[in-house]
Order: sequence, then structure tokens, then C-alpha cells
Amino acid sequence: MPKIEDKHMENPSFSVTMQLIDNYKFEIDFAEFGQIITDEPAPLGGGEGPNPSRLLAAAVANCMAASLMFAIRKFKGDPGQVSATVSGTMERIDGRWRVVTLAVDLKLGNHAVALPNLDRVLSQFENFCVVTQSVRAGIEVKVRVFDETGQELSMDDSNA
Repeated sequence: MPKIEDKHMENPSFSVTMQLIDNYKFEIDFAEFGQIITDEPAPLGGGEGPNPSRLLAAAVANCMAASLMFAIRKFKGDPGQVSATVSGTMERIDGRWRVVTLAVDLKLGNHAVALPNLDRVLSQFENFCVVTQSVRAGIEVKVRVFDETGQELSMDDSNA
């Protein structure tokens, strides 16, 4: 059962329960948030759900999107309809597959010029992402931000 302790506690904690269904297929129970099925792709599993690497990628992208929205809203801006795409690269390291790179593209639902203090937002939003900052010790995470027009926003020149 997932559990998040009081935010005022010094070290918040959480938990999630999993149960093997069959072969490599698991049910992950997030308690009041429901359950999902995960599975390894064929030939190992049946591919009946996302595998752990995809869950990791989704967690990083989701956290980055939420952090970007938080940073924009902190300056009273409206990020609009935010979306994200994440892709991962795997390599064999010491004979074992490892996720070595995650590339996250974030797209804002508003034009860059409509967002106050965007230069400050872009320089600090990644620091709010607990998941990304936690996995960066072992996985390179690349991030790009786009506005609603598809313009890539630079960390150095965000008011273009």
C-alpha cells in the first residue's frame, strides 16, 4: 500500500506492493490509486504491460513535467497543457543491459513570451524533480523544453 508520511517529517517515506501474477507479469498495487500490470517483453514475458525500464522513464518524465509546472506557477505563470515524451537508451555494461540515457522533451501549452521569469524557471526547475535528481547518479538524463509553437527554449536564451 503506498504511503506518504507527513510532509513535515524529516525523511518522508512511501511503499508500493507487488504480486507476481504469472511468469514475469506483476500486479503493482498503489492502494487508493489503483493497480497496474507490468510485464517483460517477449521472449522473456508476454509484453502485457509496461516493463520496469518504461516505468522508470515515465517516472522521470512525469516528475520533470510536474517540476516545470511548479516552477512556472511559482512565478504566477500558466504553463498551459504540458506534455512530455521520453526515450531511453540501453547498453550492455559488464554483460548486462542497463538504462544509460533518458531524453525528456517537455512541451508547454503556452508561448514562451507569455511566461514571466522563464529564464529563472528554466535554470531551476530540474532541481525540484526528486526522481530525476535521484537517478542521475547512474543514468544520464537530458532535458529539452519547448513552448506551444514547438520552439525549443534554451536555458541561456529563454526569452527568444
